[in-house]
Amino acid sequence: MESNVSKQLDLIKRGSVDVISEDYLKLKLEKALRDNTPLKIKAGFDPTMPDLHLGHTVLLYKLRQFQELGHKVFFLIGDFTGMIGDPSGVSETRRPLTREEVLSNAATYERQVFKILDPSKTEVVFNSQWMSKMSGEEIIHLCAKYTVARMLEREDFKKRYTTGHSIGIHEFLYPLVQGYDSVMLKADVEVGGTDQRFNLLVGRDLQKEYGQEPQVVVTMPLLEGLDGVKKMSKSQKNYVGIEESPKEIFGKIMSIDDQLMIRYYELLTSQDINAVKAAHPMEAKKKLAEEIIERFYDRGAAVKAREEFEGVFSDRNSLPADIPEYTIPDEKRWLPHILTASGMTKSNGEAVRLIKEKAVEIDGVKVLHSDMELQPGQVQIIKIGKRRFIKIFS
Repeated sequence: MESNVSKQLDLIKRGSVDVISEDYLKLKLEKALRDNTPLKIKAGFDPTMPDLHLGHTVLLYKLRQFQELGHKVFFLIGDFTGMIGDPSGVSETRRPLTREEVLSNAATYERQVFKILDPSKTEVVFNSQWMSKMSGEEIIHLCAKYTVARMLEREDFKKRYTTGHSIGIHEFLYPLVQGYDSVMLKADVEVGGTDQRFNLLVGRDLQKEYGQEPQVVVTMPLLEGLDGVKKMSKSQKNYVGIEESPKEIFGKIMSIDDQLMIRYYELLTSQDINAVKAAHPMEAKKKLAEEIIERFYDRGAAVKAREEFEGVFSDRNSLPADIPEYTIPDEKRWLPHILTASGMTKSNGEAVRLIKEKAVEIDGVKVLHSDMELQPGQVQIIKIGKRRFIKIFS
């Protein structure tokens, strides 16, 4: 176990939004060192879909960091809570999953998470192990630990209540069950997304109700998708799946802007952020793509993906010999404006439409969002359709 508590705290806090509370976490870490007993770190995942993407791995990387510090991770698959439906951040009742859907998705989770987590320091648990055995009397006893008034303090419940949208009684069970999971595991720390903050704090309250020391809560931000705006999601088509091909992963990572690249480095790696910022953005982005692919596949796959990507753009024989050139004015870096000003499109509206239709590429990578701004200090080839090219100096 890492013997320097300050170093442990620095790594745990990296990229986090809240640590509730840091002083209490420090005490727990000091006690773990004195007793030579690792902390129990819990994170719950409802198996609502079969495939994980980089957004899910923000928590997994944080769990991996706890493991590297010498602590034990409980990867909790919410096969019971998944059948309730997480009410976090939604404006209406979710469709509960069937038992068959939950079990099918859970099987793929177990396979995928060990691409990141250390199996020797991970215990996979299902909350149906205890919840399905609870009697009606025990569930009523659990419900008596919390009030409706406290539940309605939760922002999404409050909005739905004040606007007249329905709230199912079963939805109140969700945070109670998630909190009770912490009681059953005697968790020292629970890690979750910022959208789970209320549920995580319920866990602290219930542990105190059951005579346990309350867990420390570590919240992590929700990772923006490739568009740099919306939360990464399959429904938004702005995701990077961890089981996509290395070529696909590399190309998607190369499509993000430089600011989002820094955020990905912070949340998905342990690299020195200052060193990343000092590097050339294009090279830093390639190394990020390599690291992510190596984590999910192996070093050979990462190197091959980079070579294939670079091969496409180093072969200038495939490009027209007379590509027109355009130098971007300092104050005009919005991509649709550049396409219009350079004569590639007749209007910004046409440029936006072509980007939405995925007809625009920069250095062979499809542009996924029209908010993109080109960064200074680069020479890039923009392609529209099959035959229209321009060399951009920024």
